[in-house]
Amino acid sequence: MALAQERIDELNRDLFIVDLTISSSYVIHLEIDSEKGSVSIDDCIRVSKNIEHNLDREEQDFELSVSSAGLDRPLRVWKQYPKNIGRSLKLKTTDGRKLEGELLKVEADFIEIGFEETLKTEGKKKKEIVNQVIRLDFDHIQEAKVVVSFK
Repeated sequence: MALAQERIDELNRDLFIVDLTISSSYVIHLEIDSEKGSVSIDDCIRVSKNIEHNLDREEQDFELSVSSAGLDRPLRVWKQYPKNIGRSLKLKTTDGRKLEGELLKVEADFIEIGFEETLKTEGKKKKEIVNQVIRLDFDHIQEAKVVVSFK
């Protein structure tokens, strides 16, 4: 992990590690994301070459793949949240609740999500749409995915 982080830091492109796995057969998969914007194919190639340059194939044969975190994958590290403020998230909580709403705020240990809820007004047949904001601690989030919209 340290070698990969050093190589990413050398590139100075606001990239960070989301996941790093190394199998018993030395298949290395590194998933990266960017604090600002998206990860390009060139970013993946640069990181891959930079890491490969510092590994010795004579000492140990390995396979290396570097990819971006991808829109279809859940958010897995804190650094992925701030750049998604203002976007809609689908969340599953550790107690089984499913929520969808706009990511409004990200702090060190929690996020705030805004959403509309339809409530039946007491004593009336009419329903009312109410804006709600809830705070979720990171340790209560089982999964969070960005809702991709092509509007």
